[in-house]
Amino acid sequence: MNQKTTIIFFKKTVLLLLFLFGITTQIFAQRSVEKLNRGLVAMRLNASQVYVGWRMLGTDPTDTSYNLYCDGVKLAGSPFTTSTNFTHDTTTDGSYTVRAIINGVEEPVSETATVWANQYLDIAMQIPPGGTNVSGSYTYSVNDCSVGDVDGDGQYEIFVKWDPSNSKDNSQPGFTGNVYIDCYRLDGTRLWRIDLGKNIRAGAHYTQFMVYDLDSDGKAEMACRTADGTVDGIGIVIGDKDVDYRNATGSTTTSGSPYGAVISGPEFLTVFNGETGKAMATTNYLPARGIVNNTTWGDSYGGRSERFIAAIAYLDGSKPSLVMGRGYYTRLIRVAWDWRNNTLSQRWIFDSNTSGNSVYAGMGNHQMTVGDVDGDGKDEIFNGSSGINDDGTQLYANTLGHGDALHMSDMDPDRPGQEIWQCLEEPAKYKTNGLVFLDAKTGATLWGLPANTDVGRCNAADIDPRYKGYECFGSAGVKDPVSGVTTTTNYLMDCKGNLISNAKPSQNFSIWWDADLNRELLDDNHIDKWNYLAGNSSRLLTATGYSSNNTTKATPSLSADLFGDWREEVIFRKTDNTAIRIYTTNIPTTNKLYTLMHDTQYRVAIAWQNSAYNQPPHPSYYLGVDMAAQTQPNVIATSLSTNEFSNKEPSANAILYPNPTSQTFTIMAEGKFTYSIHNILGQELGSGKGENQLEVGQISAASGVFIITVKSEKGTSSIKLIKE
Repeated sequence: MNQKTTIIFFKKTVLLLLFLFGITTQIFAQRSVEKLNRGLVAMRLNASQVYVGWRMLGTDPTDTSYNLYCDGVKLAGSPFTTSTNFTHDTTTDGSYTVRAIINGVEEPVSETATVWANQYLDIAMQIPPGGTNVSGSYTYSVNDCSVGDVDGDGQYEIFVKWDPSNSKDNSQPGFTGNVYIDCYRLDGTRLWRIDLGKNIRAGAHYTQFMVYDLDSDGKAEMACRTADGTVDGIGIVIGDKDVDYRNATGSTTTSGSPYGAVISGPEFLTVFNGETGKAMATTNYLPARGIVNNTTWGDSYGGRSERFIAAIAYLDGSKPSLVMGRGYYTRLIRVAWDWRNNTLSQRWIFDSNTSGNSVYAGMGNHQMTVGDVDGDGKDEIFNGSSGINDDGTQLYANTLGHGDALHMSDMDPDRPGQEIWQCLEEPAKYKTNGLVFLDAKTGATLWGLPANTDVGRCNAADIDPRYKGYECFGSAGVKDPVSGVTTTTNYLMDCKGNLISNAKPSQNFSIWWDADLNRELLDDNHIDKWNYLAGNSSRLLTATGYSSNNTTKATPSLSADLFGDWREEVIFRKTDNTAIRIYTTNIPTTNKLYTLMHDTQYRVAIAWQNSAYNQPPHPSYYLGVDMAAQTQPNVIATSLSTNEFSNKEPSANAILYPNPTSQTFTIMAEGKFTYSIHNILGQELGSGKGENQLEVGQISAASGVFIITVKSEKGTSSIKLIKE
């Protein structure tokens, strides 16, 4: 029998095999994501109804259906095939579970959800004691939050940054109180508290804390900048507990003085255990500040050198890496780190001071965004008006200068790739358009809106169902050079650059909240719906007694898809800081979508949301009216049991090639590995393990499509084998 075999390799391939067997399509590595539970929530709507919602995981096939149970009894309507929520007509509060049905087989039962009386979860906070220093007394408020599964049970824990009332912008003189970071379970149990110490100044630009499962072992870590005197979650001091690098000289009133700033002394990068808060590894922080003066940074008081940002990115296409940044007004430096096998190692460094990179100076924002825009399966880093390749080389710098807000997604689904919507601050650099719609891959302007002033904010979301794609909105000022009068125009545009209206919605944040695919508006402590016909907003939710953060930015502590179906939750702090409240939607929807947290572009956006000027998260695909049918994400869920591999450093690249004469195939991967074979229906046909190279017997005499998944410590390769 003649047999024709087409092999599709993961990532980099061997040229000889390419020549011998050919390639038709490239299959990229599966990205490691959290092994989440179903995020099952139940809440009472009224005396006779309970709303129930659950996650569709990225590991579920698109045709997965679900049986819903109350007190062990399957509910009418099961199996649910077109939604992941249900309104149960009942006057009693039962216990709910859900079971996915995959390939006709009912999966194991989910966690149990009991009925909430309201559409929110309150978590009590333990407020750090205030204090007094030479600048006066201070108290503490909940600031930014993040999430990660620190114990591998599939449920998120909440990370909370505490900000003292005397926190400072870089331009402001004065001493600040210490910054604390806590970790809480959803039941209010505090797992640990980290004290960053007196040598880490408090303010929006100093501490970006990245929470992620950095080594894909099933448990999240936290990483941030530390210094002498930082105390980890088990009470161990990093460095010298007594040394004080705060500048005690200079004016206490003049903006731009170094009084109270920390612009000398060592800095560290520390990876903390997410479950205990223990410092697992500490190294010298890169990028380093060096000497702070006008030559190196553009000032001598830390206004530019002490601007930090951070992000998470899948730079190898399989596992996450940490990206730490310093500077954007002048010098711009980004450093990529890997946390593997309890070792923190530098992947690459990008510095605008390096020869050939000078065009990147000043091309950054108060945040970064991350995504794969060139289709190679690996993430690129976007600073604002510049982009860096996954390998730390230049992608582009478009010379448009610094900006305060940055949004990236597939905003125009009719054109290939992703787009960026950005506002700009420096007319001398942006020249003409202060609001720009860019090709994310090249940085080229597709269209823009005129301005010659600092454009401070903008937003992008599909808020009008009449137009396919995102709507882009903001306000741009044009100052008359003769009269000095500035005329400000509001813009609400479609993704093609056509004006919809000069009435625009609030532009601080966005959230998917109600039943349709349009996104809603999140601003201050409330959620609004844009009435596209009337050109105004209507209120959907007000968090009375709860507050936003970050002054005029009015951002939540966190907005993310934390539980329930694909729609998002929002965390506000109680005004007296004794609690945080997580609001979730209770509006039934017939839209069945994957959890946003298993889209890695959205998931890493949750990690970097706390970076300086918080921005709303966006997925890698177009989510909105007239969106394409979803395909299953190319992800693999990590768990504590899937990380038992050789200590020998293996290769992330697995290669498969057939042996037609013996009807076998051979897997090649340096080091020990495990493999599994599935057919196109997802049924496992076989599995095994090997080291370096393994010949595997015939899959099947029948023709068909088979997926061979090879796992090693360094990554997972999914390889498609087509037998004809």
